[in-house]
Amino acid sequence: MKHDKEPERIILFDGVCNFCDMSVQFVIKHDPEGLFSFASLQSDIGQKLLKKYQLPVEQFDSLILIKAGQTYRKSTAVLHIVKSLPGLWRYLGIFLVIPRPLRDGVYSLIAKYRHKWFGKKDKCLIPDHDIRKRFLS
Repeated sequence: MKHDKEPERIILFDGVCNFCDMSVQFVIKHDPEGLFSFASLQSDIGQKLLKKYQLPVEQFDSLILIKAGQTYRKSTAVLHIVKSLPGLWRYLGIFLVIPRPLRDGVYSLIAKYRHKWFGKKDKCLIPDHDIRKRFLS
């Protein structure tokens, strides 16, 4: 990592998934304070973070949030992310009261078909200059 200290909130995402890219773009658009940093699961830094937090390094079917040293996966990660965004998005965090197996069932269904429904890229796109600093390398 180029940072001296690990950022407090890191989103690890599938760098070749169009749906995942749209999700990252959504967070960037709704995170004016720049609370979140990003890395693709396939990148060197993504792989290092997965190993550091003892997470599978070859499974790219889950968005992962690292927040203050804690890891969150699947629907729990998504809901913790939206809870941190300003405006009405934060109220979606109420869905954390739904049992995780139910939430993750819906998440897993979307994850299973995301490439079929939304397509995928050959490689992760390089972000615009303005937001590049939020991507870890």
